[in-house]
Formats: sequence, structure tokens, C-alpha cells
Amino acid sequence: MDKFRMIFQFLQSNQESFMNGICGIMALASAQMYSAFDFNCPCLPGYNAAYSAGILLAPPLVLFLLGLVMNNNVSMLAEEWKRPPGRRAKDPAVLRYMFCSMAQRALIAPVVWVAVTLLDGKCFLCAFCTAVPVTVLGNGSLAPGLSPPDLARLLARVPCPEIYDGDWLLAREVAVRYLRCISQALGWSFVLLTTLLAFIVRSVRPCFTQAAFLKSKYWSHYIDIERKLFNETCTEHAKAFAKVCIQQFFEAMNHDLELGHTDGALATAPASSAAPPVTDIGADEEREKLRGITDQGTMNRLLTSWHKCKPPLQLGQEEPPVGNGWAGGGPRPLRKEVATYFSKV
Repeated sequence: MDKFRMIFQFLQSNQESFMNGICGIMALASAQMYSAFDFNCPCLPGYNAAYSAGILLAPPLVLFLLGLVMNNNVSMLAEEWKRPPGRRAKDPAVLRYMFCSMAQRALIAPVVWVAVTLLDGKCFLCAFCTAVPVTVLGNGSLAPGLSPPDLARLLARVPCPEIYDGDWLLAREVAVRYLRCISQALGWSFVLLTTLLAFIVRSVRPCFTQAAFLKSKYWSHYIDIERKLFNETCTEHAKAFAKVCIQQFFEAMNHDLELGHTDGALATAPASSAAPPVTDIGADEEREKLRGITDQGTMNRLLTSWHKCKPPLQLGQEEPPVGNGWAGGGPRPLRKEVATYFSKV
């Protein structure tokens, strides 16, 4: 268990490397999925193009969405985008940086799928078999004797060697080699363009907008770290709250049992003495973890205030009161505790 805990802590501390590894695994998985996929062209005019378009576009879309879902920053981006501005303005440049960072990783697996599909050539062969120039590659003198629907029906069977019967018009091997050559050319062109685009985005763009890039990167990391620390603080408080609540319950039950075993004490005692006396419910460290928040309503107000009115990014400055004494309106949700949390960030 200690080894798994160490691995989990390492992955948490190196989230960027972890996400790059996940994207690489998804890219390899997409290539393996295509190799295991049983491609069956319908070999019918009108259906070949639809089937090929679905094979070329649907899996990349699924892989892209999976890449976004597996990225932990998706919820952080949605939360930052939809949160009320409060006293902290939302920076569109930071939101764009966060989305572009996630999209770049999520696009790796779809790009691999499209590249492998084009380099293999089966999908392109199925889609464009009816567009083969028969007059150039085949017996052009016999082509005018067929009506356009009959010619399309004959050429649509090129991907299916078991049912193709048009060798007298066009040799199947010639058509297959012609279309696969074009498909592989498009595949390598696609790989080259995506590689150049990735190089420009990752290397050249920061050189021209270095200041804006550094600002967006810094505040993106800040939002991520702030969210993690706030969740850790809430988890620590919830554990301390649950521990103290359980201790109170057991002490109250113990007091009731002691009163029940006393002969006639419960019947003759006045109503005010039925309540258990106030006792020490925990160590000092547990009290410090509670930070003065000892009831559900106060905690709910604090969480609501954190969502609706996050404090401004001005450390060491006193916040001016608004309304009834604090910037959020309504009851003040223990700003001291929130400031204590921010002192840790």
C-alpha cells in the first residue's frame, strides 16, 4: 500500500507529466484500435462515402471527448468560466490558455487515428472508388457503353475483391494502388502539417507573446493550486468535524447510560439536569482544524461565499466592508478562516 501511495503522490505532484503519459497511451490505444478494427466497406454507391466518413470522423471525436474527460482540469475550467465574478475578475486569456492546454493533449489520439487511417488507405479506397478515372487507368473505349449508375455500381465494388467483376473494364489492382497512393500522400501531408502546427504553437508562439504567455501560465497554475489547497483544507476540516461530532455523540450516549443505571435519578432529577454537561471533546489540534466553524449553517455560508465572492488577489490588505459589514452581503462567513487558508497558498 505504501508503494501505491507513493506512486499516487508522485502522479499528483507531476500532473503535467502524468497527463502527457495518458495522452501517449491513448494515442497508442487509438492505433491499436484501428489495427484491430474490422473494416467492411458496403461496396454500394452512396453508402461507401457515408461509411468511410463515419470511420474517419466518429472515432476521433470520441477520442477527443475522452481526452477532455480524463483531464482533471476540465471541471476547473468550467468552474472558473461559470463562477460569478464577485471581487475577482475573470481573465479571458487565462481561460483560453487552460482550454488550449487541454485541447492540445486531447487532440493527440484523434490525430493519430486520422493519420493511421489515411496511411492505411482502406477508408479512402472505400470512399473514392467511384471517382477512379476509368478512361485513364482502364479500357476507356468500353466505358461509354455503360450508363452512369451502372458504372458507379461497378466501381463501388472495387474494395470488395470477392464480388468485383469489372476486370474487363478496369483492373482492380490498378484502382487500389492508385487510390492508396493518393491516401498515403494525404496521410503524410497531414502528419507534416500537424507537426509543423504543433511546433509553431509550442515553440514559436511564446516567443512573440512571452509576457502574455507567462501571465496566463502563472494564473492558470495559481487557479489549479488554489483549488487543490481549498479542497485539502475542506477535507481536513470535514475529518475534524466528523471526529468531534462522533466524540460528542459517544460522550452523550455514555452520559445517558450512566444516568439510566442510577436508581431513581432520572425520574427525580429536574428537566434542566437531563442535558449532558459540556465536556472536553478533543485535543487542541482538532479544535484548530475546525477554525471556529462548528455548525452546518456556517460551513454552508462559507462555501457559498467562496463560490460567489472569492477574495481579491491582494495579499496583506484589509478588505473594505460592504453592506452589513462584508463584501458578500448577508451574514459574514468567517472571513478570518478564509484568510487563514489564503495564507497557506
